[in-house]
Amino acid sequence: MSGGPGQEPAGGLEDGAVALPAPEQERSLSLMERPEPVVPPSWRERLRCFPWRNTAHTLRERFREDRLGVTASSLTFTTVLALVPFFTVALALFTAFPIFSRVQIVLERWLIDSLIPETIARQVLGYLTQFASKASQLGMAGFSILVITAVALILTIDRTLNNIWRVRQLRPLGQRVLIYWAAITLGPLVLGLSLVLSSYVMSASRGLVNALPEGLRFIFDSIEYLALAAGMAGLYHYVPNTAVRWRHAWVGGLFVATCMELAKKALGLYLASVPTYSVIYGTFATLPILLIWIYMAWIIVLLGAVVTAYLPIVMAGVQRMPGQQGWQFEMAVEILQYLEQERESPAKGLYASDLARRLHVDWQQIDPVLQALSVLDWVGTVQAPGVAAGSEGTEPRYMLLVDPQHTPLAPLVERLLLAPSAAVQPLWERTGLAGMTLASLLESRPRP
Repeated sequence: MSGGPGQEPAGGLEDGAVALPAPEQERSLSLMERPEPVVPPSWRERLRCFPWRNTAHTLRERFREDRLGVTASSLTFTTVLALVPFFTVALALFTAFPIFSRVQIVLERWLIDSLIPETIARQVLGYLTQFASKASQLGMAGFSILVITAVALILTIDRTLNNIWRVRQLRPLGQRVLIYWAAITLGPLVLGLSLVLSSYVMSASRGLVNALPEGLRFIFDSIEYLALAAGMAGLYHYVPNTAVRWRHAWVGGLFVATCMELAKKALGLYLASVPTYSVIYGTFATLPILLIWIYMAWIIVLLGAVVTAYLPIVMAGVQRMPGQQGWQFEMAVEILQYLEQERESPAKGLYASDLARRLHVDWQQIDPVLQALSVLDWVGTVQAPGVAAGSEGTEPRYMLLVDPQHTPLAPLVERLLLAPSAAVQPLWERTGLAGMTLASLLESRPRP
């Protein structure tokens, strides 16, 4: 349609074009400008793009650097010495309260069926019961040695798990001993009561069990499986003196429960097909088999701790690995770039976990870099308002303390890249490193 004489077509339309009403024009423009919906990647695509190689390398390096194989050997020896004290405490608890006699029977049956390979379960339980009954005849000095042995195992577990999480400040000694001793005394009771409940339900529904054997057997086996997983999840959540999310602790607990079941079956099959220990040691074969099983169990528990500790960065995707020359210097520069950006934000800084997520690295791998920057007094840590420094489960926030325009770059280069010496003095002079400031490195933006 055309306008009146001497007028251009409405809206600048050419002859023959149909003018749309204003609301229709806005609607059509909004449809044209609307971006296409982003389709999230499928689980197969995520699995294909997941950095499996770097993740396996990270977990292997953590296991090697923390010397967890040696630690498992130490824990095996200490566990053998502490088995009698622990069993004595549990036996004394059940003996003092006859109402718990049913709990003791069910708990012993669960130990035979779930935790120890069937090949040695009854012999080990018989020896432990015999030793524990005689332990009550010890004097104060002998009983004190047993208690010290049990406490030594507790402290070794505490120190090992905190080392895996790179915790620098442990709980007070008295608090640690009280927490673990409460777990030792109350743990068997709570576990036994839960097993008694499941045993009672199974007995009460015996007719239903005959009707649906496979389904109900799977349910009650799952209860035992989840009991072990829950115990491990609680260990990983409460023992490290740092914040561990429950979902990460449960992943570690399920990992341990699954591996324990597989290891128990594998060891049972091996001992049944290759009776080497029975041929060589005869009636004494229980001891070496028990040592092997305890060592395997501690390896699995420590691996579960490594999985739990590194699960956040594994889920984020470990895309960068250390090893190349100047890696720590590169990390330091990028950390300073991020902290420089955050100076104008309300938070004024970043947590170590946030820095690791932005840098796509393991947060425990940047800890030495943050420590080096702290020694230089370039970065500092602050706590949330109302939270005391070093409080349990708190993570400090890192802030940039220096002015990049007036801070020489040389101290950072000397500490993390190239120490000055007569051989490299010409390099320092020709490149002008001694006269550069930190601002010259922070001008570029950090990688996304």
